[in-house]
Amino acid sequence: MDVLFLAMGAMLGWGWVILSGEWVATAGFMGATIAFAGGGLLIILIGLTYAELATAIPETGGGVAFVQRAFNTPLAFLAGWSVLFGYMSVIAFEAVALPTVLDYLTPIQHKVRLWEIAGSEVYLTWAMIGSLGAIFLGALNYRGIRSATIFQTVFTIAIVSVGFLLIFGAVKNGDSENLKPYFNGGMDGMMQVLIMVPFMFVGFDVIPQIASEVKATKSIGKMLVISILSALLFYVLIIYGVSIGLPEAQLLTSKLATADAMTNLFNSALLGKILVVGGIAGIITSWNAFVIGGSRIMYAMAIRGMLPAWFAKMHPKYQTPSNAIIFLTVLAFLAPLLGRQALNWLVNAGSIGVVLGYLIVTLAFLQLRKLEPNLERPYAVKWPKTIGWLAVLLSIGFLSLYLPGMPAELSFPIEWSLVIGWYLIGAYFLFMHKNPAQELAFKNANLNKR
Repeated sequence: MDVLFLAMGAMLGWGWVILSGEWVATAGFMGATIAFAGGGLLIILIGLTYAELATAIPETGGGVAFVQRAFNTPLAFLAGWSVLFGYMSVIAFEAVALPTVLDYLTPIQHKVRLWEIAGSEVYLTWAMIGSLGAIFLGALNYRGIRSATIFQTVFTIAIVSVGFLLIFGAVKNGDSENLKPYFNGGMDGMMQVLIMVPFMFVGFDVIPQIASEVKATKSIGKMLVISILSALLFYVLIIYGVSIGLPEAQLLTSKLATADAMTNLFNSALLGKILVVGGIAGIITSWNAFVIGGSRIMYAMAIRGMLPAWFAKMHPKYQTPSNAIIFLTVLAFLAPLLGRQALNWLVNAGSIGVVLGYLIVTLAFLQLRKLEPNLERPYAVKWPKTIGWLAVLLSIGFLSLYLPGMPAELSFPIEWSLVIGWYLIGAYFLFMHKNPAQELAFKNANLNKR
């Protein structure tokens, strides 16, 4: 159950609170539902490949371990570096989301104006809210995976509870006329929602990152798949709740449609604020999960000689990748200083890294089926070739949507500069800062273990 709540808490972050109104306004109730069903299919297929690999190769780092075993070190580096880009983007974004949401609940007159970035004024008191959150979550993870997963479970229950309260209100008090029009914007509207879907499911892959710490068995694979299906059902039900809770005119003008729908359905401003509190729980669970997953990726890459050995340090008492956690904590501590708008660029750019990382892992899944047919697979996928190749083709399709001229194209020059800059830094670590001794020691240790 800890594993289930870890993955669900990562996926059900703050996005469903702030974006569900946009989904319905853009594509309509049925259009948004179909878009999530289509995007969810991609994630389910990718999740199946991860479920098999996580139980067959229960090593810290997940995709890094899978790809290195199937192919080679450079491709494993690319997979890990790509997913890490997405994880770090989310960590930075959540550090900014926390003070933003608290302002929605209780507007604060912030003090000590620092500067303005992309039209967003940055105040010291505002930034310190996110920075203090970073210190808290960093300390929690530093002390061990157990305390972090207990914390995750409690807050994920809070998210699901307020979400189902909205759904209960929709069933009991909703006006079915509000569901019309069922479709908005035609195919373009559906495509604009579809491109957001993969990023809404980022987080299920945190499970393979910690497989060695939770004694991966067949149940781990099942929990991974169940977490994706549960998140998909939750998102679709939230779309229904927002659609039936707000008439179209109000939906188009609402700044936070989910909270406004809750207020309308129960005729209670207090319940609208309670839903926002659930959204804050989502910020915390998503942030927490990506600190867990991101630190394990950095540790896995460091012990393989892909990153400096400093990131490979394990705490002697807590047995956590302490230096990697410290690094991500510092990143989150500084992130609010960039302001609100600048971090949207990071999230958009990080999306392309996540999908690329997934693509490489699905290719590794197919390769290992061919290279090691007798590998013990406690959770074995039925029809592996069909599942694997469908996941590859859909991943390529989603990846193409971020290219120039496509619906989800990254903005130039800012977002493309972030992508190019990230991979140039990666090229430096891969080719100029390799640690051959560390890589050789890892290979020898791994051969002896096998």
